[in-house]
Parts: sequence; C-alpha cells; structure tokens
Amino acid sequence: MDRFLVTEPSEMKERGWAELDFVLISGDAYVDHPSFAPAVIGRYLESKGYRVGIIDQPDWNDVEAFKKLGKPRLASLVTAGNLDSMLNKFTAAKKIRRQDDYSPGGEAGHRPDRATLVYANRMKEAYSDVPLIIGGIEASLRRFGHYDYWSDTVRRSILVDSKADVLIYGMGELQIVELADALDQGRFKESLPSIRGICYMAKEIPTIDYVECPSFEEIKADKMAFADAFRMQYDEQDPFYGRIVVQKHGDRYLVQNTPALPLTQEEMDGVYNLPYTRKWHPKYDDKGGVPALSEVQFSLVSQRGCFGSCSFCAITNHQGRIIQNRSHESLLDEAQTMINMDNFKGYIHDVGGPTANFRHLACDKQAVYGACKGRTCAAPEPCENLNTNHDDYIALLRKLRKLKGVKKVFVRSGLRYDYVLADNNKDFVRELCEFHVSGQLKVAPEHVSKRVTNMMGKAGKEEFLTFKSWFEEANKKLGKKQYLVPYFMSSHPGCALEDAIELAEFLRDQHMYPEQVQDFIPTPGSLSTCMYYTGINPLDGKPVYVAKKGRDKAKQRALMQYKNIENYNLVKEALIEANRRDLIGFGPECLIPPRPIGRTNRPSQSSGSRNSGKNNDRRNGRQSSEKSSKGRPSRNGMTKSRPSNKSRGGR
Repeated sequence: MDRFLVTEPSEMKERGWAELDFVLISGDAYVDHPSFAPAVIGRYLESKGYRVGIIDQPDWNDVEAFKKLGKPRLASLVTAGNLDSMLNKFTAAKKIRRQDDYSPGGEAGHRPDRATLVYANRMKEAYSDVPLIIGGIEASLRRFGHYDYWSDTVRRSILVDSKADVLIYGMGELQIVELADALDQGRFKESLPSIRGICYMAKEIPTIDYVECPSFEEIKADKMAFADAFRMQYDEQDPFYGRIVVQKHGDRYLVQNTPALPLTQEEMDGVYNLPYTRKWHPKYDDKGGVPALSEVQFSLVSQRGCFGSCSFCAITNHQGRIIQNRSHESLLDEAQTMINMDNFKGYIHDVGGPTANFRHLACDKQAVYGACKGRTCAAPEPCENLNTNHDDYIALLRKLRKLKGVKKVFVRSGLRYDYVLADNNKDFVRELCEFHVSGQLKVAPEHVSKRVTNMMGKAGKEEFLTFKSWFEEANKKLGKKQYLVPYFMSSHPGCALEDAIELAEFLRDQHMYPEQVQDFIPTPGSLSTCMYYTGINPLDGKPVYVAKKGRDKAKQRALMQYKNIENYNLVKEALIEANRRDLIGFGPECLIPPRPIGRTNRPSQSSGSRNSGKNNDRRNGRQSSEKSSKGRPSRNGMTKSRPSNKSRGGR
C-alpha cells in the first residue's frame, strides 16, 4: 500500500529498471488516489505490465527537468491535471486565484498557463523522436477548434498547437492501453484510425463514413459556422452511433475517432481496485500535503457519466451521457480499505459521481443504441422512458453505513432532485435526511426563470420548491434542523436583466441570501460556451441574449446579493433600467430603499439561506464565485463537474 509510482531515478534503480516505457508529465502534484487522473492512468498502465514514471509540476523553463527520468521507451504522456490550467489559475473576472489546491501546500504558481501546450513542447524539445500523447480534461475539451474565454479568441485544436501525435479524449483507460500495445508492437501509426476515443492529424480523410464540420479558418471568421461546427460535433459524441468527425486546420485534418465504449462494471471495478496508496507523495509532507486530497480521500466514486446534460457542464462532452457503475462489492472493498487507514475517523464523505443518484442507465435502450440524439433524458422535462428507480443507490448506502468502523456516510456530490421527484420517492428523501446529510444538503437549481432554466437544460423553480417542501417535511418528522443550500448562477447565456430580477425576487420571497455569487465561466467544449461566444443556440439556430459587458454581468451578480450596501448603486441602476421602480422603496416587496441606509445586515440563517458552502467552480469551471481571492476550483474535473466534482471529470 505504500509503494508509489516512480518519481526519481533512484527508485528506478531500486526496481532494477534501466528505462521506463512511459514518462507521464502532470500539472498537478502527485496524489496516488483514484480521483486523480495521472495516478489512474499510471496505475492502469502498470497493471498491464508497463513501467511508468511520473514527473509532477516540472520547471517548465528548464528542459532538463523533463529529462529527469530519462528517455521513455514507448511514449511521453502529458496532462495539465484535473482541471483546465486556465480555469485553475483565473476566476470568472479573469483575476488570478491565490490558491491552487492541486499543488503542495495550496501554493499557486506551480504550473504554466496552458500547461498541456507548454509541457508538450518541452517534451518534444527533450525527446523529439519519442511519440507524444496528450490527455486530461484540458486536452479533451479543447480537441476541436474552440473559443477560449481567457484570450477572447477562437483557438486551434490543442492537438495542432501541442504538436502531439495523439490526443486522448474522455476518461482514457481503454485508449491508453490500446495505444501502449500498438507502440509496443511497432504498429503505432497504422493503428490510429481504429482506436476509439482518440484524435490525430492526417493529410487526407482516412474513411468514407465521417462528418466534416466547418474548418478552423471558417469558425474563426464566422460565428454561424462556429455554431454549426459545434452542433455537428455535439451530435456525434455517442459511442454507439457517433461517427468520425473531421475538421480541417490549414492543409491537414483533425480526425476525431468515434468515442470509446463505456466501461463494463468489471472494468470499472478493476480501475478503482488498483493498489493506490490513497495519499499524497511524502515529498509534500513539509508543506502540509496537497489540499485537494482532503475532500476525496475518504469518498467513493460509484459511477461515471451523466444523462442530466446541463448545457454548461463538461461531463456530456467528456464522460458522456451513458452511466457506467461499479459493483457494490467493489465499493464495499474500497470502503474497508479506507476504514483500515490510520487517519480514517469513521466518516465516508461522499458516495456518488457527476450526479450522486444517477446509478444506472437512463433507459435500457442506451445499452444497445446509445443516448437519443437530439433529446434529453431528465430536463427540462423527464423523458417518459426514464428509469427513475433509486433502489440500487439506497441499497448501496445501507450496506456502507452498516460496515464496522463507519459512523456516517454522507452524500455531498450533486444530487438531482428533479430525478427524485420523477420517482415520486419521498422515502428516499426521508432516508437521505436521516442518515446521509450533515446539516446541509447542497443542490443546484441554478436559476428560476423558465427561459433561463430551459437554456441551461435544468428543471424549473416549481420542481425546486416541491423538493424543498419534501426536504423540510422529512426533517420536521425526524426532528432535525437541516438546511437546503441552493446554488444559483448569474449571467448564463439567455439570462436578461428581467430574469436576474426574477431570481432576486425569488430569493427575497424564500428568505434566501447567497453568500457566494456564482458567475458563469465559458469553458471550452460546452453548449453554453458556444452560446456565449456566438450569441446563437447551435441546436436550433435561434439568437440568444448574452450579458458580456462587465457592468451588465455585474448588475446580474449584484441582484443576487441585493442586500449588500456595496451593491446598492448597481441594483438601483438595474431596477431603473428594467423599469422596475416598484422594487425600490420601503414596502415588503421592495428589494432596496430609495437611498442607501447604513450597512444592511444579513438575515439570520434559516432554511435556504445558508449558502455558505465553499467557493467552488463546479463541473470544470462552469461558474465562479466573485469572492475570488479566497475561491478555488472544484475537484472535477476532472468534473461533475456541482458543489464539488471530486475530481471525477476527466483523465
């Protein structure tokens, strides 16, 4: 349990290795835990008999740092880490974050901007004749020509700029082993067209069964072409019916092979049952370790994928809509491993995935035909064929909480309450409140305006209010004082000033006061980002209003915290602009008085008003609190992505 992947030449010598098969360069500090992508890929290759070493957060100004473990026999592997490196560094307002939870001691500044590009170029400089493979969330979501929020430009595929030989998109275990075997057998280049879940460059289109989307040059010049390209890419991301997608860059073609097949339950169990130490590397002890581990060290990833299809979320484009789950036996074995650890205090912090209560396929047909093209499973309205049964998840939670040494099993990853409502399952809510909530349950309605929630792919406010009543009823019967903590988002595409005011009135009526304001960040690869950049909904071609100007976004943000005296002028300007002077005054319906009157005190914390969760960018940067100096990105990456993604989003 205490043997890490190789990180030093001396460790190679101890194992009698003259060389490594793969050297993996990571933008994150090395944490040997299944929620951290480099550890998973390294361990998986190791389980297949390959010799793997990891160089974490090398000095990108010194090429010698990339030669630390010598020249790899088969390939160099590069990942920016569990998050896009630009999201990791910058807030929604493009301010530099003070903390990096994936670095030793939480110190910022240990990785370069656009880390995948920088590391890839350094490895090519170090070993120009060694094949280079890039992967992880940053590479996966930037695999086509894409809009980059931080530079406000349309950029080429990261595969082109990195000069890598292959880009792995999605989670990556199946792809990396197929590539490893092809390299080992000397058939690397000729194997590329047949390996699912990868992208590569070609001078000619290698197949007759493909979709060609508008070229990089076209999408850079024309926003409608950008929207068309996104729609074509979006429609082909299913492993059962998705076709090869090509996009011309200059005189070459980016080729995206069809997505990798979902992992079987046996394969999922195998990935998570590898001999992880579940610790950060001891070289970080002097700095207090790696903060990102604290939220996931005693958590269980029970499934991957999400059929929620939220427009702003990276999961649809990375893990896909088809749920892949682990067996109860595998999860119980992992729980027992945690129980036996010296620092386990009796609490399993989470059991879930991108969405905690999505434990099985949305419907049986997905196992054969994939997820329906052009349709959503859960929202804004649930599909009539949606399987909403919660029995398997409840059974799993019951087994876990009965383990000797377990005091409490919490559910903290994203919970889809509209899915609970579709199951008409008050018993699940009662059991959740009785055994699996630690004072607060975080949920993400995101907005209340029907126009906006439809654009987001979320349920409406009626569903939220119904679930809220169920939650309060259950806690009243149990004699518990527990609180529902809702997350709301400002400035999402489609949200106009009147929608922001509707949200403010809702918060007023519900006596809620969000302490952190979530602002939409357009990260590469999401439907919402396409709408943000183009002002077009690519799925229907209709125009979409987008608040892009700083003051327009600031007004929407301020309305969510209308009681803050610092926001008074912005809120008043917004209400006057929207012709809502009726909300200015001293009446019970008013948001602000006619003039500033001292510092407004926050209301006492009550149900729905305790939005005091940590300042997270959920689902790989979909949004960011403007308390940015203290903020930190969520764990997801590699996703799911919700209050915290627990690094489940990507490889």
